[in-house]
Amino acid sequence: METLNLPPFAYKIKQSGANSLIFDLLRRKYVLLTPEEWVRQHFLYYLTGTLSYPKSLISIERGTTYNKLQKRTDLCVYDQQGKPHLLVECKAAHVPITQDVVKQVSVYNQVLQARYVVITNGLEHYCWEVDFVTRQFKPLQEIPPFQSGF
Repeated sequence: METLNLPPFAYKIKQSGANSLIFDLLRRKYVLLTPEEWVRQHFLYYLTGTLSYPKSLISIERGTTYNKLQKRTDLCVYDQQGKPHLLVECKAAHVPITQDVVKQVSVYNQVLQARYVVITNGLEHYCWEVDFVTRQFKPLQEIPPFQSGF
């Protein structure tokens, strides 16, 4: 797998037949190692290890419905009241961050209404603060770290 622009971590990989599996910190099991999963696991460790987000507030691939279609979010961090706080869309490192990707996560966030939206392919990371009153996305230079009580 490709070296990413995220802190390294002590990942666990094993083989199952022809498939490589990586241990998922949150789901506490081995999952299929795809290029997107590689990015998701790195970003998950970045959120918990570097930015101090509690694992208990993070969900992976949670289902949501938009226009009667089932969608899945890559990572979602909730506040202590159970409301979406930070929505993360992960793409494989070879997938460029395009306007279509921004639109995809924006559509998800119309339903979830997370305060922050992050898009990453492991090499590039973009973060916006969303103002739902003015319907504006404010670009941020850094992904906000966890603050207790948010």
